[in-house]
Amino acid sequence: MKVLVAVKRVADYNVKVRPKGDGSGPDLNNVKMSINPFCEIAVEEAVRLKEAGTATEIIAVSIGPKTAQEQIRTALALGVDRGILVETDEDVQPLGVAKILNEIAKQEEAQIIILGKQSIDGDNNQTGQMLAALGNMGQGTFASELKIEDGKAQVTREVDGGLQTISLSLPAVVTSDLRLNEPRYASLPNIMKAKKKPLDVKTPDDLGVNITQSVKLVKVAPPPERQAGIKVESVAELVDKLKNEAKVI
Repeated sequence: MKVLVAVKRVADYNVKVRPKGDGSGPDLNNVKMSINPFCEIAVEEAVRLKEAGTATEIIAVSIGPKTAQEQIRTALALGVDRGILVETDEDVQPLGVAKILNEIAKQEEAQIIILGKQSIDGDNNQTGQMLAALGNMGQGTFASELKIEDGKAQVTREVDGGLQTISLSLPAVVTSDLRLNEPRYASLPNIMKAKKKPLDVKTPDDLGVNITQSVKLVKVAPPPERQAGIKVESVAELVDKLKNEAKVI
């Protein structure tokens, strides 16, 4: 069984990103880039499926500039077998990503496609659902547990009221939540081995996918500065300020 796992290049979650001076987007110059944390969880789950003997091959896919090969190599060092970079310098939106992943899943005949439930830059939480719709596949979103039994995927997913367990026929799409697993660290020997693992480079045109943007980014701005709090002497003063200054009551 082949497993396809998506890997997105984003600014490291420890970095405080600031907008560009003209507000056209985030300023990523000289910023440390990493695998999206939810994608790391997806990679870890795919590797665990292979270690359990369920998966035979894991393919990591990333969409972005040439520098995204760095994140694919990291996934290869974590246990992925080979990588595919769909190279483009354009900002690919969720629908475009879903179309690309759908085409690759068809070509590779992947039985399980595992994605992070969302990326920490766009924060859209859309790609997995769109991919399932395009490929006419079952989907298990916000997964906190994944088991493959009798040719079906048993997914325990987090919902507002608690946990829900569903059974999906394969092929299927699974999006990872934080509680699915704890990603491992790449060892030095595996980092060295990853340099020799195959990494193919394609373009959206090679896949016949149109990635024209349908949503326009108007402006990126920092949140307003928080004002300092104040102390009040009595409940009456508190109520007066809430009513006349804050105007919340």
